[in-house]
Amino acid sequence: METKLQLHGFNNLTKSLSFNIYDICYAQTEEQRQAYIEYIDEMYNAERLTQILSDVVKIIGATILNVARQDYEPHGASVTMLIAEHEITGDENYNEESPGPLPDAIVAHLDKSHVTVHTYPESHPHEGISTFRADIDVSTCGLISPLKVLNYLIHSFDSDVVTVDYRVRGFTRDVDGTKHYIDHDINSIQNYLSEDTRNAYQMIDVNVYQENLFHTKMMLKEFDLDNYVFGVNASDLHPEEARSIEERLKREMLEIFYSRNVE
Repeated sequence: METKLQLHGFNNLTKSLSFNIYDICYAQTEEQRQAYIEYIDEMYNAERLTQILSDVVKIIGATILNVARQDYEPHGASVTMLIAEHEITGDENYNEESPGPLPDAIVAHLDKSHVTVHTYPESHPHEGISTFRADIDVSTCGLISPLKVLNYLIHSFDSDVVTVDYRVRGFTRDVDGTKHYIDHDINSIQNYLSEDTRNAYQMIDVNVYQENLFHTKMMLKEFDLDNYVFGVNASDLHPEEARSIEERLKREMLEIFYSRNVE
């Protein structure tokens, strides 16, 4: 939409961003697997996640209205925040299809919105593969697009596989009473990612433009076994064992990326 909409009242569109990040590792023994789960639980417990989201909210200039958090047994945690922001001016363009800010240059804002994070650490009982998943949701009402914080959040986590969903829901009316079901142009979620992120990941889109639904899958291109083994060094493994572990790890990543099991 080339010209700014003249609205009748408040912008009633809801813009929802959901993304899942997966960190995958190999833990050779039961003790190492347990140590990995405990490490994840300690690193990303409810208190730590609350601090992470609080820092994000502070950086983007929003105000926390309410916080709910919970650690679960045996593993995992959740945090939900209701946040609000100052009234934005007409000169600010939050819907431009361009990458959002990086961690060292934050200028994004959220308005009348919420942010949630849920974690799911788990371990394969036989293959030695352990996976940590974090689900993050950002929902905004009005002019601001949550896509502007996507770039920052992806850069805040080390992620092997990422799936991103964006949807604009509802409608808003212009001064003539015409309903509008989206208030900005968008071709791909990829356009909101920085160049280094696009270069680092293999990405595919599955978009339903007529329904204002956008989906992007991302899988890290570079593979260094040392970054995936927990409690040991890759150089200490027998070459055949190292190859077997690498194959299992890559299969796990592919299965998550394509959302189907590989026989």
